[in-house]
Amino acid sequence: MKLLAPLIATLLASSAPALAAEQADTMIRHVTVIDVEHARAVKDQAVVLRGRDVVAVGRDGAIAREWQARDVVEAKGRFVIPGLWDMHVHFGGGPDLIEENKALLPLYVAHGVTTIRDCSGDLPEQVLQWRGEIAGGTLFGPRLLTSGAKIEGIKPVWKGTIEVGSKGDVDAALARLQDRDKVDFVKITDSTLDPQLFLYAVSQAKSRGLRTSGHIPMALTVGQAVDAGISSIEHLDYAYKAGVKDEAAIAADFAAGRIDRAEANRRLNTGFDPATAMASYRTFADKGVFVTPTLNGSRVIAWLDQDDHANDPYLAYIGPKLRKTYDWRVDRAATADAAAIKARHEHFDRMAAVLPMLVKAGTTVIAGTDAGFLNSFNYPGIGLHDELSLFVDKGLTPAQALSAATRAGPAWFGQLDRYGAVAPGKAADLVLLDRDPLKDISATRAIRAVVMNGKLYDRAALDGMLTETKAKVAAWNAAEQAGSGQ
Repeated sequence: MKLLAPLIATLLASSAPALAAEQADTMIRHVTVIDVEHARAVKDQAVVLRGRDVVAVGRDGAIAREWQARDVVEAKGRFVIPGLWDMHVHFGGGPDLIEENKALLPLYVAHGVTTIRDCSGDLPEQVLQWRGEIAGGTLFGPRLLTSGAKIEGIKPVWKGTIEVGSKGDVDAALARLQDRDKVDFVKITDSTLDPQLFLYAVSQAKSRGLRTSGHIPMALTVGQAVDAGISSIEHLDYAYKAGVKDEAAIAADFAAGRIDRAEANRRLNTGFDPATAMASYRTFADKGVFVTPTLNGSRVIAWLDQDDHANDPYLAYIGPKLRKTYDWRVDRAATADAAAIKARHEHFDRMAAVLPMLVKAGTTVIAGTDAGFLNSFNYPGIGLHDELSLFVDKGLTPAQALSAATRAGPAWFGQLDRYGAVAPGKAADLVLLDRDPLKDISATRAIRAVVMNGKLYDRAALDGMLTETKAKVAAWNAAEQAGSGQ
């Protein structure tokens, strides 16, 4: 029996079927995975995709033994990051511009942006429809999260709003947004909205479990909005305002009509105090309030005297009617004298200087561009890469900038369990790069392929998206010229 035992064992082993490899759709091999959370590059990895999920990540050799895939992508010498998020975009300009706005959607994907947060324009119903069509697979574009129509006061300057003049109006607006439109968050702005209704809207949205962002009325302190429960502060100007030592007195004087907006801004511009700012920013961090700086749009306008953007190659992707919406800011900047231009430059530098202070205080910074109609030469897609370059230029590390574009958005929406990392169980939204973004943030521009919803678009496919949009714009330009008799 002792002699038979080894023989029986050998026969059993030889007759047992080999363990079958797991089946997947795509395997990216020999790639360096960028672990954004820990700011590290993990070399020689394999990433396995099945459906819309990342199902395995690990040492290339081990993963290759355990998995088989229909498509194998050799990515030696390349780097993979989570899909990029642009957390502040706009669509609008009126019904005549619907198709030109719609043509912007592929531009985001072509530049590695797999999720966008629409912060309201004047086409809210159209954007809600696009959100559903993209989710359902009948419209191509990045995953679209939207506020729907913004909440405003009576007869505001901004179109596409829900006008409110009482608490009852606010309650009805929030019910519509949550129950009918099923918005992803609520946007509240301050053109004509009563400051106390602003606070009421923020607090009531919070009680409904809705996240909020918006423009804080001059008659309020930023701290009041934070205490009411605002979730994100859009634009760095408000973070700067929270660092002004006499902010409460300025807000009170403005609310009482003792000073106008110009005087309020003059006092704000000269009243910044670093200690006050750091205390405010630590409060932001403690209360989970994020800040979306939108630096790129501000930079463009601040330096229009030095660059009129007439030769920007990205104008080829912007329809003629959308481009026309740029004119009001361009025209306003063109009328500025030397003193106003100098003040514009200084204002931008003051705002940008608070960016590293926010990060030092522990506040989460979100990457968002403000790209869209009205916002001159702030281009969808490439604008996010410009934003990240500015983040680094103004004091953030490449890792911090990358986190702002890959993890901050999911964190704000409470979706880090699904997005923001290249790991099993996460969404198969990825960007394959030719260079390491932890060493140089400009590497986010060196896109070799984009994976969205588990489908891989190689460089040729991404270039095709750009070509298609450019062709549409060229046709619109030709029709515009023909219609004007040129």
